[in-house]
Amino acid sequence: HTAQSTRTTTRQNQDEMWPFRALRLSRGHMGFICAKQHTKLDWLLLALLLLCYGVGNTCCSTVHENSGDLHALIDFKQGITSDPNGALSSWNTSIHYCRWKGVICTLKRPWRVSNLSITGQSIAGEITPSLANLTLLSTLDLSSNLLVGEIPPLNGQQLKTIYLNNNSLEGNIPDTLTNCTNLRNLDLSTNDLSGVIPVKIDSLSNLEFFYIFSNNLTGSIPSTFSNLTLLSYAQLTTNQLEGNIPEGLWQLPNMVDLQLGMNRLTGEIPQSINMSSLQILSVEFNKLGKALPSNIGIALPSLQNISLAGNSFEGQIPASLGNASGLIFIDLSANSFTGQVPTDWGKHFGLTILNFEKNMLEGGDIQIWEFFHALRNCTSLKTLALAQNRLSGVIPNSIGNLSTTLEQLSLSLNSLSGSVPPMGNLHSLIRLALSENNLGGSIGEWIGKLQKLDGLSLLGNKFTGPIPSSIGNLTRLSLLFLDRNEFEGSMPSSIGNLSYLSILKLSYNNLQGNIPTGISNLKQLMQLHLSSNKLTGKIP
Repeated sequence: HTAQSTRTTTRQNQDEMWPFRALRLSRGHMGFICAKQHTKLDWLLLALLLLCYGVGNTCCSTVHENSGDLHALIDFKQGITSDPNGALSSWNTSIHYCRWKGVICTLKRPWRVSNLSITGQSIAGEITPSLANLTLLSTLDLSSNLLVGEIPPLNGQQLKTIYLNNNSLEGNIPDTLTNCTNLRNLDLSTNDLSGVIPVKIDSLSNLEFFYIFSNNLTGSIPSTFSNLTLLSYAQLTTNQLEGNIPEGLWQLPNMVDLQLGMNRLTGEIPQSINMSSLQILSVEFNKLGKALPSNIGIALPSLQNISLAGNSFEGQIPASLGNASGLIFIDLSANSFTGQVPTDWGKHFGLTILNFEKNMLEGGDIQIWEFFHALRNCTSLKTLALAQNRLSGVIPNSIGNLSTTLEQLSLSLNSLSGSVPPMGNLHSLIRLALSENNLGGSIGEWIGKLQKLDGLSLLGNKFTGPIPSSIGNLTRLSLLFLDRNEFEGSMPSSIGNLSYLSILKLSYNNLQGNIPTGISNLKQLMQLHLSSNKLTGKIP
């Protein structure tokens, strides 16, 4: 036995925390034995003591002080049918279960399992109900594996974190899960779960993180969801949820990230919305409609990302949206918004994505000029999409002063007219789409400065003059659509430099002369459209 009086404070703490520390003879005890006159009996006692020390050292490392936890873990292992990475190879009774890989125990006796974490190990099989017997379990993380079957009843009062995401679990979300009243983090996303969200979800009054996206859940979002006042992150996207969004949900005080997209939700965003902490609002591709709250930018002052695409919202885009000066991502595409295109973007210095495509927004010369003028301050802008609206008038020269970080510019399917101003400063452009307008005039040699272009679409306009030879500088180009215009002259031989080109459309123009022989250098070409021109000579 170790003499308690000689153990240092550090040793004491280590022994309390670690259940397998070998028992030791203290120097003081050995000195006491050696100081005495040794008799045969003394030597016998010493031998027995040393023997006990060895036996104790062996036993202490394998004695499992809680058989319930041990049996629960062994039963879980038996439910695993495949373990290609050997994640459970250390799980055998010759080693104390607190030393098993993925298992963490409490710091003091009786050393109960507090954390079970086996993530990204490709283990396959089912989660056995025996895990419910780990009554002091605080964290269960079995994410990113190949687990199948249903989620077993887990009703531990100590559970604070459950991560079962990225598996192939099926069946309903068990009602017993709502008995885990201390639960803070619940991630069941990317599985094959079905059924409804439990009505008693508000029993999880401490819940802060709730991810169930990418499943097959049906039914409505229960009204009790509005009682989760501590909830900060809720992602319910890509399910089959339907019905109205509970009005109380729009007033959750701590919500930071609310994502409900790609469901079948109906109704509207109410005027009573008040979520001062909300940074991300994503409800795209549902059946929501009516006008947005006029005060949406005031009610959501912390908003950074808003995605309302693919719904039936109507009316004007509220001017108050400009009050949310921290906006980075705005996608209001594929709705029925009307009225003038908003022009108050001068304060949005961090704006990266602005997508108003597929609406009925209007704007003439003055509005278009004000719009592009305001966007000059958005120095981080990467995507500007206004295609398929009702914009008219001339594209102002200020478009060339947009952020040099701009990568995508789409103004197709409007009623824009006049010539295209130089855009050579936008040297980061990857996609430029001006098709299906009433644009005319010639395309200047500045087009050759956009050397990062992957796609250029000018089809369906009234462009005249020759195709600029500088187009051969666009060596990354894979899509070139110049058809249905009035281009004339010969096809530039520099087209042969576009070795990554996969689709070339020059049909319905007034091109003349021979097809350049360099066109046979386009090894990646899959479609070639040259019809309805005035080309002559031989096919190369």
